[in-house]
Amino acid sequence: MKAKAREVLLLILGTALVALGVYFFKFPNNYSTGGVTGIAVILSSLFPSVSSSTFTSVINIASLVLGFVFLNRGFGIRTIFCTLLFSAMLAGLEWLYPMTHPLTDQKMLELFFAVILPSLGAAILFNLDSSTGGTDILAMILKKYTSMDIGKALLYVDVLITAATLIVINIETGLYSLLGLVLKSVMVDMVIESFNRRKSFMLVTSCPDTVCTYITHQLHRSATYWKGEGAYSHQDKWVVLTALSRAQAVALRRYLKGIDPHAFMLITNSSEIFGKGFLRA
Repeated sequence: MKAKAREVLLLILGTALVALGVYFFKFPNNYSTGGVTGIAVILSSLFPSVSSSTFTSVINIASLVLGFVFLNRGFGIRTIFCTLLFSAMLAGLEWLYPMTHPLTDQKMLELFFAVILPSLGAAILFNLDSSTGGTDILAMILKKYTSMDIGKALLYVDVLITAATLIVINIETGLYSLLGLVLKSVMVDMVIESFNRRKSFMLVTSCPDTVCTYITHQLHRSATYWKGEGAYSHQDKWVVLTALSRAQAVALRRYLKGIDPHAFMLITNSSEIFGKGFLRA
């Protein structure tokens, strides 16, 4: 129950970050960095009587309907939940705090927040196998029925949507939007890797039992070890392989410094470690 509650809270947090970044910074500045919100910005510029939030909600609900029709059970309850919550949050923010102009006159500052907040929220959702719907649902449908390279197709669509800002709105906003698209593509990957970053720990020691006892009983992780031989000294050595969090890696380094100061350690960052206690395969 605690794990489920934590997951729901993270889904709400991720969706809220996307909604806040989009509503307060993206929509008022007409930044179109692709996706459903980018389409909504362009449509709202063409039809000023309808807000970007309304267009976003309509497109998201339409994509949900398509998802129900074409994807059935493979659709994903998390994506449905976050898509509806995202539309509700935008509607709520529009009712509570109508935006008639940007919060500041600093376009670059607003662009950073328009990119950082949604990227952080999207990374949290992607990490939980979820999203706020829209083009992600359309990508799932295309993936099911075609052999198209979905990643490239979405990138091309985002570039076209962003480039349309140059014509539909103005050159300055279009250039800011293109810059935002580049920043977004980098930010999401960086945040996801940061969330999942762990330490792959390989060490060569002469006291494997003591080291493995510490890993299993104090750090509550597992390890694998096998016998080796030093290429220069030809002495028997033991190679220990384990995966740890950053804090656990620091603790193991300190412990090894005390019991085996001559141990050889190879520590590498990894954001893709699958198995019990880490990511699900």
